[in-house]
Amino acid sequence: MKLYGYADEGLSAEDIAPSELAEVTLSATSTELLQMADFLVFCSREMERIGPEYGHIHLSDRLKEFRNSPHFVVTTSS
Repeated sequence: MKLYGYADEGLSAEDIAPSELAEVTLSATSTELLQMADFLVFCSREMERIGPEYGHIHLSDRLKEFRNSPHFVVTTSS
């Protein structure tokens, strides 16, 4: 597993270069954590169902409650 991220510094999409992270701190309620856990299970099942063609899934696309949260995207490891 690898984690990537970037700061919200007002950069355009073309100028963003995600960096590999050594540590991540998640500040969430127990309800949010359970929602994210369900999302991760969904992503895992989609990876198995779709196989190598699986691209990525955004948390906020699946759960509208996270629209104003930092982008959380699940993709396969390479």
